[in-house]
Amino acid sequence: MFPHAVMRALRKNKTLRYGVPMLLLIVGGSFGLREFSQIRYDAVKIKIDPELEKKLKMNKISLESEYEKIKDSAFDDWKNIRGPRPWEDPDFLQGRNPEILKTKTT
Repeated sequence: MFPHAVMRALRKNKTLRYGVPMLLLIVGGSFGLREFSQIRYDAVKIKIDPELEKKLKMNKISLESEYEKIKDSAFDDWKNIRGPRPWEDPDFLQGRNPEILKTKTT
């Protein structure tokens, strides 16, 4: 009879019913977050293969070099073409006749 009364009292206690799980969630979340943030710092410490690093440095493309490539281009004949929506035919929308395209491929 005594254990039954204690269990009933524990079930009615709001601190044990709501407070303890909340506290466990906060403390457990803190430990979990620490582990996930540690992965971020461990990934930075990993060294890249020197050969791959040389390749990356050789293929460096800057904004200035790309600007120099297109600086002298003439965009007078440029035309804005809207991309097709999923339900539209892209060839018909961009002014290309699909029948002509079919005959070219065959």
